[in-house]
Parts: sequence; structure tokens; C-alpha cells
Amino acid sequence: MRILMTAGPTREYLDDVRYLSNASSGRMGYALAADAVARGHQVILVSGPVELAPPKGCEVRFVQTTEEMRIACEQAFPSCDGVIAAAAVCDYKPSQRVTGKMSKTGEPLTIELIETDDVLAGLGRKKNSRWIVGFALEATNSRENALQKLRAKNCDVVVLNNPSAIGSMTNSVELIDESGQPIESWNGSKEEVAHELLNWIEQRWK
Repeated sequence: MRILMTAGPTREYLDDVRYLSNASSGRMGYALAADAVARGHQVILVSGPVELAPPKGCEVRFVQTTEEMRIACEQAFPSCDGVIAAAAVCDYKPSQRVTGKMSKTGEPLTIELIETDDVLAGLGRKKNSRWIVGFALEATNSRENALQKLRAKNCDVVVLNNPSAIGSMTNSVELIDESGQPIESWNGSKEEVAHELLNWIEQRWK
């Protein structure tokens, strides 16, 4: 199979120096890419800024902002059989980016934030016969929120995890389908979870 994968965080810049982001390490997405390549799949990895070496054998497209990730994914998706969207994409960005570096004024600073484009929902609208595996990191009402994400983004399944996964070497996940209930659950190192998820994907779609 030819698989599009996303990994790592995105950044939304306040000025040329400061940005909004999150603590995603990219380990889950990179583990998935490495395991998929080892199985003989073709992988296009769209990666936000991380401190990891990309797996050998995959095509890597580095991005920083959510908009850059959206463009890279929309360019790659038509040639792929499916997508595994493990990136931790920023949901908001400043309404205006300041050129240069903002200076201190001694006064409070108010920043207006607007929503970024939804990368996965955009792919979902162009899904056709392709499959989509989303990721949902939820702290409350986890399964309900994962189901809402599955429906809103036209995913086939969603991998549900929690904030303890951020920056961790391990993960504990549930695989949620359209019923809203877990059909599989795995825990262990992110490499082990990646291996189990790809086993399931191969059984379902290969």
C-alpha cells in the first residue's frame, strides 16, 4: 500500500520569533512510518518540527504551520491508498502575524486567535475509496468526542489516546469505530502500538 502519514506538532507564529504549538514529540507517527516501511509499504511522511531522524525508506515532507501541512497532505493524498493522521495539529492561530519581533511595552497584550483549517476534515471530503485513520487525544468524554471526530472528519476509525501520551515513550489506545465503542485496545511502547495498529490496517484493507 501507499500510505500518507502525518506526525509531530505544527506551529502558528505570533511574530518571526514566537509561536503557538504543543509538546508532541512525533514518536507515534514516526514509529508508524518506520513499521510501515519495514513491511514494504510506500510511505509519505508529512512531519512537523520534531527532534527525530525520519525513518529510512520513506518520502518525507517537512512542514511547520498547519497550512503547510494541509497543502502537503492534499498534494500527496490522491496518490495514496489511505492516511494515518497522527500529527498534533494546532487548532488556533493568531489572526495577524507581526513582522519582526514584538517588543515589551509594560502593558498587557491581547492576541486574537482564529481556527486553523482542519487538515483531516479536508482529506475526509476528498476520501472517495481511500481509508482514513484519525487520532484523537481526549481528556474528558473521550469516546463520545472520538466518535464526533470520526463523523466530522469522515474517518473509518479513530485511535483514541489521552494527554499522558504527549512526550512519552509509551501509549495506551483504543480503536473506535462508527459504533463509538472500542473494537481494539493496545498499550505498550509506541513502536508496539504502531505494530498492532498496522496489523489491524493490513487485515482490514490490504
